[in-house]
Amino acid sequence: MAVSDGEFDPRAFRNTLGQFCTGVVIATGCVDGEPAGFAAQSFSAVSLDPPLVLLCPAKTSTSWPKLRDSGSFCINILSAGQKAVCDVFAQSGIDKFAALSWQAGATGSPVLDGMLAYVDCDLEAEHDAGDHTVVLGRVRDMKILDPAGSPLLFFRGAYGRFNGLEG
Repeated sequence: MAVSDGEFDPRAFRNTLGQFCTGVVIATGCVDGEPAGFAAQSFSAVSLDPPLVLLCPAKTSTSWPKLRDSGSFCINILSAGQKAVCDVFAQSGIDKFAALSWQAGATGSPVLDGMLAYVDCDLEAEHDAGDHTVVLGRVRDMKILDPAGSPLLFFRGAYGRFNGLEG
């Protein structure tokens, strides 16, 4: 289906982009001592110099404005066994941190226990992008927490795990 012919099918777009496997992260922040966060797949490295990452929250997110207001956020990279954590952070209107342990990172944003790694950032810039916002974060701190772990992946609308390197 060519988009240039004037027709656009959102389901076909999602299905096509679903052919690209992504990792799953939890973006967290803290406003007035209260933690907030949401699950995301739209996360990527942008630049080494300066160190920048990209996050794309939906404009419907009720958590992103809290992180924005804090001026910082932490990207917590989920391991293969943490789909339940992802499911909690995909919900609205609940205490997402009730059953989780975490420590404040360099920016004060929550670093969740049991993650593969984290990337703690100051908010660098925001750009409008349709029904999402493109957020750039300047990396302030990062650490690999489980060097032998495997990531939680999202592919074709389902969660899975990495089965090793070919080679």
